[in-house]
Amino acid sequence: MDIFYSPEHRAHRGEFEFFRGELVPCFEKPERADYIHAALVRQELGNIVAPGSFPLDAIERVHAPRYLRFLEGAWDEWAALGNTRDAIPAVWPIRGFRHDVEPDSFIARLGMYSFDSGTPFTAGSWQAAKLGADIALSAQRRIAGGARAAFALSRPPGHHAGADFLGGYCFINNAAVAAQAFIDGGAHRVAILDVDYHHGNGTQSIFYGRPDVLFQSIHGDPKTEYPFFLGHADETGEGAGAGFNQNYPLPAGSGNDAWFAAFDLAASRIRAHAPDALVVSLGVDTYVGDPISKFRLDAPEYLRMGDAIAALGLPTLFIMEGGYAVKEIGDNVASVLRGFRDRAG
Repeated sequence: MDIFYSPEHRAHRGEFEFFRGELVPCFEKPERADYIHAALVRQELGNIVAPGSFPLDAIERVHAPRYLRFLEGAWDEWAALGNTRDAIPAVWPIRGFRHDVEPDSFIARLGMYSFDSGTPFTAGSWQAAKLGADIALSAQRRIAGGARAAFALSRPPGHHAGADFLGGYCFINNAAVAAQAFIDGGAHRVAILDVDYHHGNGTQSIFYGRPDVLFQSIHGDPKTEYPFFLGHADETGEGAGAGFNQNYPLPAGSGNDAWFAAFDLAASRIRAHAPDALVVSLGVDTYVGDPISKFRLDAPEYLRMGDAIAALGLPTLFIMEGGYAVKEIGDNVASVLRGFRDRAG
């Protein structure tokens, strides 16, 4: 399996985030990808491949151009105002406010294009986010060329980013960009399986009205877990996309058996969809030792997860999402890929 990776992800290093009412050091940090990279090399799980560079057109297939323009110039604009610390949004246009007029104020636009105060924008955020999309597209191209599987080892993650908003550490939705690239390349149907602890609200919102991209997400119950406002079981798509979105919210404390029971339901939906390719939003924050999540998957279950994904028999693109038990993240990701490899050959 080819593993697409660049150390330039380290350009994005948030200093602080708001977490449960406190300003704390960011949980999403470069060491996450570094530990994964080290584990994959140590366990000889694939070839490390540098990504290519892709035009913004490929990203604009799922993200609004004015949103991308904002991201691209955000740090320079923030710095021109005399700021040197990370930019964190402080005001949001909620219900009843206008979204059609882009404000002149930088801080107003930062709030307009975000949904939380836990996603700091740094000097290297745009570079790392664009690189993440390039990594995902490079891995997608490898599978489109006939490979059975590939892994996009990128950060920051992406599945919380919508067509025109950031949040949850995410700026560009790499899974959505890759799924759209499969469709643009001739695939009739694609499935996205999101196994991160947190619901992929951005991915759901991008494809909610479409029948060509099936979205399946297993995650913490949004009544109590971030991102809170999407991810309920009754959200099944709308219009032409009705029936092509399924959420499997589980209560805090859910363990191995409950998680894999939900996986079996998602797998049956994926088989029925008969996709040409599968995109896996791979979060390992379902791990029992994760500091900000509340599932209780044991480390050996990640080998089982990879085996179960391989059993679907589909060309599979893994894209890195969450996982914040930094010292264990590498071995957990490696276990998923090893389980997949051992089943798929």
